[in-house]
Amino acid sequence: MIIGLDMGGTNIDAVIIKDNKILKTVKKPVDNKDILNSILNVIETLLIDINPKLIKKVNLSTTISTNAVVLNKLNKVGLIIQTGPGLSKDFIITNNHTHFISGYTDHRGVVVKEFKLEEIKKAMKDFDDNNIKDVLVVTKFSTRNNKTELEIANILNNKYNVTLGHLMSGRLNFIRRINTAYLNAAVKPTFLTFSNAIKEALKKLGVNAPINILKADSGVMDINYAETIPVETILSGPAASLLGMIALNDNDGDQILLDIGGTTTDIFFLANNIPLFEPHGIEISNYKTLVRSIYSNSNPLGGDSLVKVLNNEIIIGPERLDKAYALGGKYPTPTDALIVLKRSEIGNYNKAIEGLYPLARKLNLSVEQIAELIVDKFSKKVKEKVDEALKIINSKPVYTIKEILNDKKIEPNHLFVIGASAKAFSSSLEKTFNIKTNYPLNFEVANAIGAALAKTTSEINLTYNAKSGLLTVPELGVNKNIDNLTLKDAKTYALKLLKKHNIDLGGSLDESYEIFEESSFNMVDGFYTIGTNIRIRAQVKPGLTKRLGGLINEN
Repeated sequence: MIIGLDMGGTNIDAVIIKDNKILKTVKKPVDNKDILNSILNVIETLLIDINPKLIKKVNLSTTISTNAVVLNKLNKVGLIIQTGPGLSKDFIITNNHTHFISGYTDHRGVVVKEFKLEEIKKAMKDFDDNNIKDVLVVTKFSTRNNKTELEIANILNNKYNVTLGHLMSGRLNFIRRINTAYLNAAVKPTFLTFSNAIKEALKKLGVNAPINILKADSGVMDINYAETIPVETILSGPAASLLGMIALNDNDGDQILLDIGGTTTDIFFLANNIPLFEPHGIEISNYKTLVRSIYSNSNPLGGDSLVKVLNNEIIIGPERLDKAYALGGKYPTPTDALIVLKRSEIGNYNKAIEGLYPLARKLNLSVEQIAELIVDKFSKKVKEKVDEALKIINSKPVYTIKEILNDKKIEPNHLFVIGASAKAFSSSLEKTFNIKTNYPLNFEVANAIGAALAKTTSEINLTYNAKSGLLTVPELGVNKNIDNLTLKDAKTYALKLLKKHNIDLGGSLDESYEIFEESSFNMVDGFYTIGTNIRIRAQVKPGLTKRLGGLINEN
């Protein structure tokens, strides 16, 4: 048995799956004042009449890291950065505890000039004087040679929680690497509190199964590993949504996928039935990172969005101030409109009418008429956001988790919807988009199903400098000398390291291990070739352990 759990902004969804069949589902509202207890209540309810010893795996998607970034609840961080010559510091994230140090490593991984010990001691004094425990160390081209970062970490001597830049990603981009390291260090204390509490709570409930956290690339990793790199869990919620939709989707071709929650509507696209991928990494709250991620577009538009009338116009969102009026909230919402139109059976029908009546009176309409207008306006706003996103995507090469499609234009022929309001909105969305619209069985808890069925994924980047014999795999901290390594040998070695790494994360050998980028080119000094440079990117391709299918349509 596998537990899948997704913590959204409004509800927590959970499922138990056995032999690819859904045994039990739970959906409960989030108490934002006590999120952890909300999760525990859901799991406890899920385990009623279930022997906890039969649970073999727990997969969670969490908003903990995302909320810390979006709400700017970031821990105080000390920064030690080595830029080298020729790079402006204006584009680098800084705070009052940023220390730029001397020295540099060149693009080949050669340490040209060493840093000064007194610079590190000065930084440490600043950190100690200001009670800073979380520190990042990022040096330019540390992906080619991590020597300097490791030496500085050794000087810091376990006094701090240290994030090293070369462990964030093996891809080049110094500014994104600093941002990634900064967010990792800044969310780590919050994530550690969450992960420790989850482990302890599951243990008390008698669940001793491995616990995994969903990453932004739609794969999972062991919770203990996630504690070292929690930045990877940013946007794990949308990843769960995407996997849930793919797991329950029997459509083919280009598709629009929507997850309509109480707080947001998340938009996804499939190109030839394959999910899109962010080519450079997540951008969140103006932080451009190297965190690899599936493509998602989140909009503050949900079933519990505030509805108001201003200047004789219906306005929906972006605020979510409370639950629906029909469910005991204080303000009218699109959910109330759906209840009035009898497209949703939740809540109190009379309360929904009461909630919409003041708006209807302002426009001199009946409650039923304004309910129709609210649902219609909601669907049109969703389409506007979809069209905007699609225009941007189709203006450049399409990146999928499988390949780059240079000449591909996404032309959706299906709309697939999940979330608490999926069924209720489906007919209006079909009319607005004018394409076939489906929603699946278990649409209310599809996110949790996606989390439960997620595969363990990972990526490594291997670089080999034949002149120096230096081989690096930054994500694994590998930095060693090997003589006469060929491209074929390097690919074999990369796959071997990837398999071990993925198993350490909680995966198995029975995965899709692949080399998806490789290059080998000569290095020239003056008029002479001085060796080759080999670069390899290998990954476990994101995906599902199983697709369940089961779409339906009652429009």
